[in-house]
Amino acid sequence: MNRNRNRNRNRSRPLSPLVPLAVLAVLGLSGCGGHGQPSAATPSSADPAPASRTPEKSTEAPPPNGAAVDPCALVTKQEAEKLTGTALDPATPVRETCTYTGPVTGPTAQVEIFVGDGAKKYLDIERDLGHTLRPLAGVGDEAYAEDEAVFLRRSDLWVSIRLVRLNDPAENRTPLEELARKVATRI
Repeated sequence: MNRNRNRNRNRSRPLSPLVPLAVLAVLGLSGCGGHGQPSAATPSSADPAPASRTPEKSTEAPPPNGAAVDPCALVTKQEAEKLTGTALDPATPVRETCTYTGPVTGPTAQVEIFVGDGAKKYLDIERDLGHTLRPLAGVGDEAYAEDEAVFLRRSDLWVSIRLVRLNDPAENRTPLEELARKVATRI
C-alpha cells in the first residue's frame, strides 16, 4: 500500500488550463516585438492626431564640444572602404561617434570616427600609454598620427579616426594621413 502511495506522489500533476492563458497574456503585454524592439502599431481612426506644437526657444546650454558635427559626414562609407580595402556595412552613429564595420563574413575591418571630447580623451590616453605620436604638418591647427589612428584639431574641435585591420600597420600610415587631411577641411 505504501508503494502505491509513493508512486502516486511521484507522478506529475496535470497543468492547469490557466497556464497557456498566462503565457499568452505575458506575450501580449510584451508586444511580441522580439529582441527588445517595439512592435509596430497601426494607427486607427479612433486614435487622436498628435497635437502640433510651436517650437519654443531652448533655454538649455549649448551642445557639448563636437555635438553639432556629424562624425559620419566627416568620413564617408566610400572613404572608409578605401581605407580598409574591403566592403563595409553602413555607418552606425552613436552620439559623437560613427563606426563602419566589416561584414561578419570578413575580413576584419573597422573605421571609428570620434568627435569632440571623446577624440581628445582618446589622444590623451595614447599619450599616457607612451604610444609614439608623429606630428602631422599642415593638417588642421594640430594633428598627430600613430600606427592605427590619427588625431586632429581645428579651432577647439578634436576629431580622431581609428582603423582596425589585420595587416602591417605601416601600410596604413599614408592612407590614414591622407584621410586626416580631407577631414580637416570638413570641420
